[in-house]
Amino acid sequence: MSDKSNGGVFHAVGRVIGKAVDLFEVTALATSTGFLAILLIANVIARTFFQAIYFAEELSEFLIIFTTFVGVSYAARKARHIRMGAFLDAMPRRMEKIFIYVISAISALVMFLMAYHSWNYMATAKMLRQTTQALRMQYWITLVIVPIGFFSAGIQYVRTVIKNTVEDEVWQSPEQQSEYEDMGY
Repeated sequence: MSDKSNGGVFHAVGRVIGKAVDLFEVTALATSTGFLAILLIANVIARTFFQAIYFAEELSEFLIIFTTFVGVSYAARKARHIRMGAFLDAMPRRMEKIFIYVISAISALVMFLMAYHSWNYMATAKMLRQTTQALRMQYWITLVIVPIGFFSAGIQYVRTVIKNTVEDEVWQSPEQQSEYEDMGY
């Protein structure tokens, strides 16, 4: 089999995995945000007229953690993270590419370090057998998404570095090309 056909297969598999990850992230973010809104509104109504839902705060905390760390990977993949857009857009194309390359490499390193430390924190919580107060479930279960989210974001930043190494164009993320316009610099 030639290298060209292998590259085509790997590219196709990458697209399928990318679409599956995108579907999971978008569905998870929309569902958890919607459920969080419903839960909080129901708790306000219940607290006003009856009695508060005893597990609403814990479940809300879990949903916020879940949404945040699934969102970290999504933001990195779609270039929806905090970045210096005006600063980068004013740079010449070559300089912008170098800055994005360096920023993405450092961001990947930070994300992997945070994944490592959050994994250790989760493992410590598991070892201590901590449970949540209302639901009496193992606390570490609510933390599983934290190292996964950081690790996934790190992968997205590595993909950005690779994309900017392989492609001639400037890519802000693996799926978002820079909107660079040649301003004569």
